[in-house]
Amino acid sequence: MNTIQNNNFAEALTTILGEKIVDLHVQYDEVTIAVDATEVLTVCEILRDDAALRFDTLIDLCGIDYLTYGDELSEKLSLKNKRFAVIYHLLSVEKNRRLRVRVLADNNDFPVIDSVTDIWAVANWFEREAFDLYGIIFSNHPDLRRILTDYGFIGNPFRKDFPITGYVEMRYDEQQKRVIYQPVSIEPREITPLVRREEFYGDCET
Repeated sequence: MNTIQNNNFAEALTTILGEKIVDLHVQYDEVTIAVDATEVLTVCEILRDDAALRFDTLIDLCGIDYLTYGDELSEKLSLKNKRFAVIYHLLSVEKNRRLRVRVLADNNDFPVIDSVTDIWAVANWFEREAFDLYGIIFSNHPDLRRILTDYGFIGNPFRKDFPITGYVEMRYDEQQKRVIYQPVSIEPREITPLVRREEFYGDCET
């Protein structure tokens, strides 16, 4: 889609959605809009049903943790000190057009966003994945449970503050003849790599 088409599309979105759009920008030849969590169902229904839009297909849905984003980028994305978001990638087969939607969760400690499974059924497993990896709760989801991590897993591994080693490890116990869980036994350590300066390249150690 060229620049003129993107600009026309952006104007159409602004006209149709109005103040429901928190932010709109065009980058890498793709239009992205941001909306509040309270508006996600209304906006998604409009995006799917409006005759000028017809976003009938949800290509992908993923969570994101903005914890370590710098102030400049956070301001650019209109994060407003909000840590978690869900990103929706939409496709209109009829219009041959794509759209990215960013929905910001209001509560950083307990992020909740309405499920869009009633709008696009394919969101079911996508939302379960975002719940599993980021701890984002999708209200009114028909079967919200972990989908990738093991039973009994503690925490959400894609959060920026999740430790690399995790919290627990599992192993097979010969005496009990079963898999058991225990606290992580790996001690964190800092590894400093060997750095060879350019002036010493090719030197042989004696």
